Amino acid sequence: MSPLEKKSLFGLASLYAFRMIGLFMLLPVLSLYAEEYSGSTIILVGVALGVYGLTQGLFQIPLGFLSDRFGRKPIIFIGMLIFFLGSIIAATSETMWGLIAGRALQGVGAVASTIMALLSDLTTEQSRTKAMAVIGASIGVSFAVSLIVGPILANLWGLPGLFWLTAVLSILGSLILFFLVPTPSVLRNNPESQAVPQMFSRLLKNRELLRLNFGIAVLHFSQMAIWISVPLILEQTFNFNREGHWVIYLTILGLSFICMLPFIFIAEKKQKIKLVFIGAILLLTLGEILLGSGLNNHIIFLLGLFTFFMAFNLLEATLPSLVSKLAPAGAKGTAIGIYSTSQFLGAFLGGISGGMIAHYFGYAGVFWLTACLTILWVIFAATMKKPRHFKTLTVHLTPEDIIIPEDYISDVPGICDVVIIAEQQLAYFKVDMDQFCPESMEKILGRKTYFS
Repeated sequence: MSPLEKKSLFGLASLYAFRMIGLFMLLPVLSLYAEEYSGSTIILVGVALGVYGLTQGLFQIPLGFLSDRFGRKPIIFIGMLIFFLGSIIAATSETMWGLIAGRALQGVGAVASTIMALLSDLTTEQSRTKAMAVIGASIGVSFAVSLIVGPILANLWGLPGLFWLTAVLSILGSLILFFLVPTPSVLRNNPESQAVPQMFSRLLKNRELLRLNFGIAVLHFSQMAIWISVPLILEQTFNFNREGHWVIYLTILGLSFICMLPFIFIAEKKQKIKLVFIGAILLLTLGEILLGSGLNNHIIFLLGLFTFFMAFNLLEATLPSLVSKLAPAGAKGTAIGIYSTSQFLGAFLGGISGGMIAHYFGYAGVFWLTACLTILWVIFAATMKKPRHFKTLTVHLTPEDIIIPEDYISDVPGICDVVIIAEQQLAYFKVDMDQFCPESMEKILGRKTYFS
């Protein structure tokens, strides 16, 4: 990775992290401090938590398309400005509906896909996978940091203070964007890292990807739903002072992360990703059951919370990998875009449903509902194909090249899919590297070439 790529990656990862910290800090504290707002009900707490997911899911792909036309950095700046305004509205609101409006506006500034597109513009194909992994890691770190600092800062400043901090972080992110992140000279429009409209229909009919989209929706439904109840149960049922909740989250997150790491190794290095994936969903279900049955026993409840977080982190790590492996050649960006939209819509439905279930059926009802959904997910996931370990090779075409996909699929060992982007003079080959024969491919192509 070149110095320019490292600089770009550091800037974009920081921008992403600042934005995520501002959003995640609210999760462990909103239900505790919502009583300070006029018109507060547990149903509206759920709406406030989840509404961000709705607007984020609706606007992220359109903003990505606008960035193709008007440039990445201007669209990211506009998104961060909208995010800033949403934070200000939420910070100055005294009613739940004002808080909800601010959260909804935060989601309209949906620049996640545009940031990934800018990363694609600023990195070479050889460095892009590593760069995207770093961005993914920054999200995970942001989530962990937010669960710890959120309760601490809310105790000091209240919810308005968290939103003011979020506004400040959005300003810092914008400064990083303009002063640290380079402006790309060319927009790559790389289908491996961003959505391509022509591919939506094909991917929405792909059963394997639909299973994963359903799964990420259930996962984030469950996560958002439990944050309605968990902080209140810790304080009201088990008498844990809200000022000390961060200690619980720190301990549980730390232990769950350590316990998760061996399974990541088994999934990727031992090529047991389906086994680990199914096991993680079962573990998630167990966590929900322990939470639902542990309302009278803090040991069982905390064990359920640990099990949930371990499964959640494991699934957050394996699901994108599965999407990448199962996406057709040249369609990874589109598949991730649909996957992310499913994630945000799941979070929206989880917030709304979690609030309503808690209101009408109590806290236990939230956990039993999510347990039922994860059991349904297990059934869907059990029938998925075992993913093969593929790599996407990119070939830069010349005007003389004539690519007939069927010829390569039938005559070159290891090639299972071919996508041609004529306007970019690129061909994407999805390849099983254990079977791939470069010489056979070069023979059909009629020339030596560099596979990236």
